Amino acid sequence: MNALIVVTNISTYQNQNIPTGLWLSELTHFYDACIKANISATIASPKGGKTPLDPESLKPLVLDKLTKGYYSDSAFMEVLNHTASLDSINIDDFDAIYLTGGHGTMYDFVNNDVLNNVIASFYEQGKIVAAVCHGVCGLMDVRLSNGEYLVKDKTITGYSWFEEILANRSKQVPFNLEKTLKAHGAHYKKGIIPLTSNVKQDGNLITGQNPFSSKAIAESVIDELKNRRK
Repeated sequence: MNALIVVTNISTYQNQNIPTGLWLSELTHFYDACIKANISATIASPKGGKTPLDPESLKPLVLDKLTKGYYSDSAFMEVLNHTASLDSINIDDFDAIYLTGGHGTMYDFVNNDVLNNVIASFYEQGKIVAAVCHGVCGLMDVRLSNGEYLVKDKTITGYSWFEEILANRSKQVPFNLEKTLKAHGAHYKKGIIPLTSNVKQDGNLITGQNPFSSKAIAESVIDELKNRRK
């Protein structure tokens, strides 16, 4: 089985000299789970090439042991410098798509026709569509063939506005993800305690609230893929 992982190409907040990018642990835990489950994982980005890393995700307090190992792996880091471009991907080759987060996704995962079409195709074929933290931005504008938003009437989670405030990014981000998901008809559910693991599954749609949900969402997606192997 094959999983398509999508990462951002954006390195700074729009019109601001503040660095951002991929939140590394949201990639590494899923990637590692795929390897251990003998599932092929391809990393792609909207433009292809390098995905920048959010320096906040590399700080000692948040850089967990597994992620630190991947960060020090030159071969893995080289993969992140040469991601495939999303429009070069044959989606028929994949059984699941997983959208990683980091604030960069709030720019290149949004209003992205190629990504929207890929996600809609995966979802309507019954394939697994998963996203974590700000990667959920990639779901909010997707419309299905009936014209409805994919997230409409779905139980879903994603980075909460309160977590944005706690991260001191509420004045930097281009929109309120939680509010937008609700406006598009989603049944948005956040954890009682912010910045703790929270994963929601609604059919073949699986979402995680924040970086601390990375391991749990990886487990949920891998379990679904294993069940489909049987």
